[in-house]
Amino acid sequence: MSILLLTPGEDMIDLASLPSDPGCYLFKNADGVIIYIGKAKNLKKRVSSYFQKTDHGAKTELMISEAVSLDFIITASEVEALILENTLIKKHQPRYNIDLKDAKSYAFIIISDDTFPRIGIARYQGGKKGGTLYGPFVSAAERDQILSFIKQTFHLRTCRKMTKRACLRSHLGTCSSPCQGIISEPEYQYQVRSADLLLKGKNQDLIAELRETMNNHAQSEQYEQALIIRDQIAAIERLSERQYVQRQKQANEHIINYQTVAGTVYLILFTIERGTMTNKEEFVFSETEEFLEEFIIQYYATVKPPNELILPVLPDDTIKDYLSDIRGTQVIITVPKQGAKKHLMDLVTRNIEASFFAGKMRLIELGEALSLPAPPEVIECFDISHLSGTGTVGSMVSFRDGKPDKKNYRRFKIKTVEGIDDFAAIGEVVNRRYSRLIAEQKNLPDLIIIDGGPGQIHAAAEVLKRLGLSIPLISIAKREEEIYISGRRPPLSLSKKSPASLLVQEIRDEAHRFAITYQRQIRRKKALS
Repeated sequence: MSILLLTPGEDMIDLASLPSDPGCYLFKNADGVIIYIGKAKNLKKRVSSYFQKTDHGAKTELMISEAVSLDFIITASEVEALILENTLIKKHQPRYNIDLKDAKSYAFIIISDDTFPRIGIARYQGGKKGGTLYGPFVSAAERDQILSFIKQTFHLRTCRKMTKRACLRSHLGTCSSPCQGIISEPEYQYQVRSADLLLKGKNQDLIAELRETMNNHAQSEQYEQALIIRDQIAAIERLSERQYVQRQKQANEHIINYQTVAGTVYLILFTIERGTMTNKEEFVFSETEEFLEEFIIQYYATVKPPNELILPVLPDDTIKDYLSDIRGTQVIITVPKQGAKKHLMDLVTRNIEASFFAGKMRLIELGEALSLPAPPEVIECFDISHLSGTGTVGSMVSFRDGKPDKKNYRRFKIKTVEGIDDFAAIGEVVNRRYSRLIAEQKNLPDLIIIDGGPGQIHAAAEVLKRLGLSIPLISIAKREEEIYISGRRPPLSLSKKSPASLLVQEIRDEAHRFAITYQRQIRRKKALS
């Protein structure tokens, strides 16, 4: 799930399932109320920064202490995340957000629907603006550059009144002068259509022509002109990165997508209000033959259906009549194959993968790489820490379903080893851990990870053998991130960038962090005493 439980005051929270995608994150308090909304280029890095040992300021520290859970919504780009952040803050009014509550909507470029359309700037608030909107533009500089480029290239008017004086004062000769009657309506409409294509991102031919002109300027040593055209090309290319989080639309939409795994349905619903994404809901339930129809019937028994329902597959014909009857007007059901709606459907899919399957997919791959009979549900990892052979301690962290299970973390003061002997120290902590589990008749893990190379894994394997245990055992060496399997000398042939290897690295890093934290605590206590 995308809901991550936090533990205020501890060194580390469960970040394992947070994706590295751009998006928005929502901190919630114990009552489930959203108290802060932020956007990030990389969700995992941004959220992690809140829990590092740095001074965030009194207000942020108070927010962190109050937060007990976290939700996130993945977007296609950082710009989309910024737009979504603005929308969500206005909708939920979190107590710790102040910057965007009273902010206006981001600016659009507008081409009016007059006989001789004008081009200008508008702020879309959900109502009709009397023309076609393009954007939104988070950067005012980028918007103005594109607007200036279009005026200079296609000579569209910007004056609000079509008079000769207004035209001369506003354009100073840069427009096509429809006000003066020197261009026909068909000719002007052709220029409007050209600007429309550019603003919609259908601009490859134009870009090719500009590149040729830029190169000609550079060869003629007209570098200033070449740089101007280079900036124009960059601005035009950014236009093709269409923003799907916010679109000009009067109707409301719901977008539903799902995945089914082992008889369970994982479903996410996005709410789009007047073209703007405002909410995400997650559902998990048992799969039946007609689960989609059953979900729609139950969900919309208490929620007003939207104008349009966007689905991955068409439901039974009666569903459309059912929704239309509840709403009181016709409900459109769409299965998109391309375009903006397909893009949003893909975003829902990405959110499903990040919310429900990020850890599970890595576990499945790790199980296959190690030839295990099933993905390892419980993994325990050991590490040793000391300072030049003094204050040696051991740590054990437990991961369940690919996520930290902190209530089962354990720390060990090394009792039988003197000096620097990591092999013997590993043997001691492994023996103490599993001798106790055997004595207490508790469940054993599905996989054991040792921080180290062949020497450390051999020491752990000898202990397990004496205890009569046959738990799968691997180790990971820091320098090359090589993974060794007990009883097999060559390291596992696995890319260190693969999901399985990254999961092992993540677990090892957490064991290392836990060991170092404990070792520092002991040193601090000794120094104070």
